Amino acid sequence: MTIAYVVVTLVTVAANAGIAVADLARARFVLANSAAVDVPPGWVPGLGLLKLAGAAGLAAGLAGWGALGTAAAIGLVLFFVGAVGAHLRARALGTIGAPVAYLALAVASLVLVTGTAR
Repeated sequence: MTIAYVVVTLVTVAANAGIAVADLARARFVLANSAAVDVPPGWVPGLGLLKLAGAAGLAAGLAGWGALGTAAAIGLVLFFVGAVGAHLRARALGTIGAPVAYLALAVASLVLVTGTAR
């Protein structure tokens, strides 16, 4: 397990857990961003649970459950590819920065977790 893998994955866990809490709390900015990309407000808590599951899976990977960490990283990459796609489809370029940043963290975690599996 490399230092880069641990640090990047911990940052990814914290970021996803934080935004998941905001989703579950139905924070005003979350609802505004989801409305900008035509995501119904009723979907927000479920999407938050997916992010929280991804964060938990990455944490489990750090704790020795490597396959679960890899699966969580893949899931988060796919989730945020969908989020970026939703922003592009809706032409909501003013709010695309956050999903791109989360996607970058998820991709970095995936690259590092697969690199440490060797």
